[in-house]
Amino acid sequence: MFMNKQLLILLLLTFTCLSAIAQELNKSYDAKLAKELGADENGMKTYVMAILKTGTAKDYSRTKQDSIFKGHMANITRLVKEGKLIVAGPFDQNNKNYRGIFIFDVATIEEAKKLVDTDPVIQSRLMDVDLFIWYGSAALKETVKIHHLIEKHSH
Repeated sequence: MFMNKQLLILLLLTFTCLSAIAQELNKSYDAKLAKELGADENGMKTYVMAILKTGTAKDYSRTKQDSIFKGHMANITRLVKEGKLIVAGPFDQNNKNYRGIFIFDVATIEEAKKLVDTDPVIQSRLMDVDLFIWYGSAALKETVKIHHLIEKHSH
């Protein structure tokens, strides 16, 4: 009985110490930046991720498709400038017909739906979209601020 109590006390002390270590504050923590980025205590926030996939439209000429994709790129640029779109990019060819992703800095799927509905590739049905709430680093928003420093040709 005495041995069981000692073991229990030892386990409780171990868990208490581990818990204290796990709760150690980050010495680099910047409360002002965390607040600006909308970060929670883990440095994370919710976004809406859009997965673009091949749509149902099949009867556009190459010239018309090129025009639609030019509008798609202009729409991406506009959404980035408005601070709504923080990541966008295509997928390599795959057997799922996934074409690319958007990560929107909005709180709801409804808000993201309104944004993707402004895109010519969605309007034309060249692409369809699935929207999901996604939890990721609030620092992701900083990508837009530095991307222009590493792209050789501006759009």
